[in-house]
Amino acid sequence: MANNIKLSIKLNLDGAYIPSFNKKFSHLNYLYKKNFLFLGSAHNLKEMRIKEKQNVSEIFLSSIFKKNNNFLGINKYNLLSRLTNKSIIALGGVSKENMKLINLTKSKGFAGISFFKSKKKGP
Repeated sequence: MANNIKLSIKLNLDGAYIPSFNKKFSHLNYLYKKNFLFLGSAHNLKEMRIKEKQNVSEIFLSSIFKKNNNFLGINKYNLLSRLTNKSIIALGGVSKENMKLINLTKSKGFAGISFFKSKKKGP
């Protein structure tokens, strides 16, 4: 469940995702089950520190490959990932062609929508 922790708890889900733009800490006062997981995303060190304070267990660090406003590239991605003790998940532009490069990082894994989309062939 993305960005709706109260509903995640109410539905008895196993966790919730806190996007990078969510800087709130109110969820830390909620009652939730023991193994409830908080996942979060970040694009820079400031956002990573906020996610740590929000008590996330894993941080989706973006964008490792996709050249957008949040583009990090391998080197900056590696530098940032070493500045936290949280598990890091690679996000942003991961493809079959560059997936092997993730082995050069501290990433626990990767995530991505376009990686898993089937590519249509023909008209």
